[in-house]
Amino acid sequence: MVLRDYILIILGTFMLGFAIKNIYDPVGLVTGGVTGIAIIMKKQLGIALWVTNTVLNIPLFIASVKLKGWRFIKRTLVAAVSLSVSLYIIPEITFLTDELLLVALFGGIISGAGVGMVFIAQATTGGTDMLAALIQRALPHYSLAQIMQVLDALIVLCGASVFGITYALYALIAIYTVTRVSDDLIEGMKFSKVAFIISPRTEEIAQAIMDQMDRGVTALNARGMYSGVSRDMLFCVVSKKEIIQLKELVVGHDSQAFVIVSDAREVLGEGFIEYKQ
Repeated sequence: MVLRDYILIILGTFMLGFAIKNIYDPVGLVTGGVTGIAIIMKKQLGIALWVTNTVLNIPLFIASVKLKGWRFIKRTLVAAVSLSVSLYIIPEITFLTDELLLVALFGGIISGAGVGMVFIAQATTGGTDMLAALIQRALPHYSLAQIMQVLDALIVLCGASVFGITYALYALIAIYTVTRVSDDLIEGMKFSKVAFIISPRTEEIAQAIMDQMDRGVTALNARGMYSGVSRDMLFCVVSKKEIIQLKELVVGHDSQAFVIVSDAREVLGEGFIEYKQ
């Protein structure tokens, strides 16, 4: 595991730990996962968050190693240990206790950013993720996402029985915010733009893109069905910040060029995301 992954995991788990300990726990917002169980256990039995998180993860890690192997869980082990450490050492700071909507939104933003960083490092924080993977071995016709949704829903329902239905509804807002923020963070680091360019001056435009932007261009043979004219259509992938430069460059060579720009969720290869061995 490279140094960047360690940094992302530690930073992400500490952000998640802060949100759990100082935003969710003080008001009893249970958003699912082992940490949601930890919040319930603290309320009912007074057990520290880090203790429950550690104790519940231990048997899951042992079972995962036996069934999936060390390679499957080594990054997750680092993340789970880092989360338990963060829950132990982060000082308690109570705020936002009277504003449940702010708790849900602010907590969702912080924990969503933390979860996103952990996912970018190709790890998880353990807990229900590993439990879902183990359950799927017995129920292979269900996807991991479906199993995790059921597990987290059950934990949120347990939280509702302890803290009340109102808190469970605000927890749903937090869960939605976490999902959106983490997804946007992950996609934001991989997001690119695809441009299709139709012009009678494709040779000049392609050469300009390669010379001035240092980006590759592919010519695709295309035929207009109305005109019946065959010509090359250029296909080019650039980063989000480069798309404006690309459009200006195309217009500079042909103000009548037909340009289609769309999103590329993930681009692997030279100049974008390198393949990991």
